[in-house]
Amino acid sequence: MATSPSGQASPSGQEPAAGASMRRVIPAALIGSALEWYDFYLYAVASALVFNKVVFPVGNEFIGTLAAFSTLALGYFIRPLGGALFGSLGDRVGRRHVLVITLLVMGGATVLMAFLPTYEQAGFWSPAMLLVLRLVQGLGAGAEFGGSAVMSVEFARPRRRGLHGAWPASGVYLGLLLASAAMGGVASLPHDAFLSWGWRLPFAASVVVIGLALFIRLRLQESPAFKEVEREGEVMKAPLREVLTHERRGALVLIGTQVAQSVMAYLFLTFITAYVTDTLHMDDSAGPFAVTVGAAVALVTMPLFGALSDRVGRRPVLLFGTVFCAVYAFPFFWIIDSTRSRFGLTTALVIGLGLGVGAMFGPQGAYFAELFSARIRMTGLTFSREVGGALAGGLTPIIALSLVEWTGGSSWAVALFAVLACVVIGLPAVLLGPETRGRSLLAPTRAELEASTGLFEEAPRSAEADPEAAPFRAAGAAKR
Repeated sequence: MATSPSGQASPSGQEPAAGASMRRVIPAALIGSALEWYDFYLYAVASALVFNKVVFPVGNEFIGTLAAFSTLALGYFIRPLGGALFGSLGDRVGRRHVLVITLLVMGGATVLMAFLPTYEQAGFWSPAMLLVLRLVQGLGAGAEFGGSAVMSVEFARPRRRGLHGAWPASGVYLGLLLASAAMGGVASLPHDAFLSWGWRLPFAASVVVIGLALFIRLRLQESPAFKEVEREGEVMKAPLREVLTHERRGALVLIGTQVAQSVMAYLFLTFITAYVTDTLHMDDSAGPFAVTVGAAVALVTMPLFGALSDRVGRRPVLLFGTVFCAVYAFPFFWIIDSTRSRFGLTTALVIGLGLGVGAMFGPQGAYFAELFSARIRMTGLTFSREVGGALAGGLTPIIALSLVEWTGGSSWAVALFAVLACVVIGLPAVLLGPETRGRSLLAPTRAELEASTGLFEEAPRSAEADPEAAPFRAAGAAKR
């Protein structure tokens, strides 16, 4: 049985740090993921309410919003590069170092956006500077969720990975909650004050979150799985190449699953703000207010769906979420279009975010981490997830906005787009993907990873290298 430095036994066979360090990993995952999505959601809301008016030339409101959403999309297109770069670094030098770097890169760009000059003040340089900052922000964010998920899952006990892997997802909605509350608050200012200086305050305030997250992350230990890879001398020199050559199936399953979830999330979170403001002519604060309530509900349901996946498996929960979102797409827009009220909008978002996206997103931390072997896990997760996010998250607001324009202000084409994303892409990915619950996250190869499915075993693979691991290897063999 593994022992701690003090000589106390670790009952699960994990690194002794697992229990104690989990108390540090949870807030690190929450606060870092919250900062990522605080930053990104601020940008998304500002694209719908501010940048289309003050950064891009004033004239056609549709063209201004489309241009603002295009810079939003560019941030997503750069994220796979960030995922590959920082993910590979995480697999070569360690997870904890990368989480500090991404925090500073991503957060620093957001703070600088608070000082962005308007188009009237700087002309062409205003959108140019916004574009550069958005690309830097996207580069840093490319490994943030993936790195947080990997750390959370690798420290968690095997039977609680779904729960603990959901903390980064909860962090996403904590960030959304904070960002929508902040932007909703300043959006209630007089219109001229909001466009002049009010919108800048939430961007500047992210420096507080950066400081808190940095304090927490600098105290983290390295994950047990990476320590084991280092001890076995199996650190990969080219993790991305290994993903693309030997672990493609996991990458493709992840991308398909992520595409469907991203389409629904960005319809609910990003596009809907522009839709209710520009098409339904509701007030500027209606969208951020509704998202605030929806995010608060999703913040609670994420770990619940993650914990449910620990009991029934990852795939059943993901299947429920995907099918629910496909069925709910048309009713979602019907509720909003027919009521045109804060209550209707808020109710629609609570159902969509809390149940549909919650079930699709909650198990992802554990599921995505369990798709990849220990040597290339961070690269596989971050790169594949950001490819899916770029394909869906970056393009969804633009596609949805164009569909509304094409249909003359109607929402039926957007609802159909959502259904197709779930049924044509998301559903096949989940159905063709493996059930991963109970895999050993210390398995260094795909074959060993797949062979460990359902064993809930977490011990070093080499009993010869670590004699204390022999009882756990024997227990795994007996289960086989």
